Amino acid sequence: MTKVEVPLGERAYDVVIDPGILCKAAELYTSVIPGKKALLVSDQTVYHLYGAGVSAALAAAGIELAVYTFPPGEASKSLYTYEQILNAAAAFQLTNSDAFLALGGGVTGDLTGFAAATYHRGIRFVQMPTTLLAMVDSSVGGKTGVNLAAGKNLAGAFWQPRLVLCDPLLLRTLPPEQYADGLAECLKYGVLWDEVLFAQLERGALFQVTERQIARCVELKRDVVLRDERDKGQRQLLNLGHTIGHAIEQASGFAIGHGAAVGLGMLMIAGLFCPEISGRIRRALRENGLPTEWDGSREDIARALLQDKKRAGDAIDLVIPLRIGACELRRMPIGAVKNLWEEQL
Repeated sequence: MTKVEVPLGERAYDVVIDPGILCKAAELYTSVIPGKKALLVSDQTVYHLYGAGVSAALAAAGIELAVYTFPPGEASKSLYTYEQILNAAAAFQLTNSDAFLALGGGVTGDLTGFAAATYHRGIRFVQMPTTLLAMVDSSVGGKTGVNLAAGKNLAGAFWQPRLVLCDPLLLRTLPPEQYADGLAECLKYGVLWDEVLFAQLERGALFQVTERQIARCVELKRDVVLRDERDKGQRQLLNLGHTIGHAIEQASGFAIGHGAAVGLGMLMIAGLFCPEISGRIRRALRENGLPTEWDGSREDIARALLQDKKRAGDAIDLVIPLRIGACELRRMPIGAVKNLWEEQL
């Protein structure tokens, strides 16, 4: 078992990484949640795999459980699903001593966290991520939200979980492309802060990520969240590859996964600003089953830059790689970025 502490004062919590931990979920859950009721939120695929086991463990600990499931996929990360979760909580008469339980990947965690942040003006929630991407990234740090027609994550709130339970055994049931999505986020941490981690992963780690590597990614994210919880400064470094990546996701109708899109975004931004490392990034993506080419419209990306939520007036904050293990935030006029991008078309 590996435990990573996130010391945020009254909102402190632990990220516990341990094979088979979902079997012990009830004991850990009851140690941080005083109430005896919980709303478990999951997509239908994940619930079919793991819902019965988690439900039985909680029921054995005296937790009364209601369940809300939704169709898997990014299209469910919507205001409609969010409202349905709130209605399910209200129908179950969930109170401020109770909690939401997010069992699933990033979509489930973001939806459930946003519902928890706004139900009764904020109640507790617990993350039980079932994908590598959610374990190393979206389940930690308190960013929650939903997509709007205009773009990804345009409605949301900062709301920290009370506990995160990561069971690496669950990764065995992931399709290869979803596992690779998580590896892209692991590689991102390497490009940002840890050349050793990047070197370990660039040799190809598909289905071989260790508990310690998961914990290292969580530690790196924890450290930047502690310095900048509300995403006003250094935490924005975590957006490496995301400005272009979100545009690729949207332009593909979300046929390209988040991690794969972020990987392409990292590769493209390195090609624009630090071409000497783009070869290593390309090789790392390829060795981990991630795409290195995108045949979609680059004009779509140029348009998406204008709508990116990281834009401030006529400027946008970009994360620029300097070398493997070091990046910087750079505010640039949106017109200059658009022109630089169009020169590559």
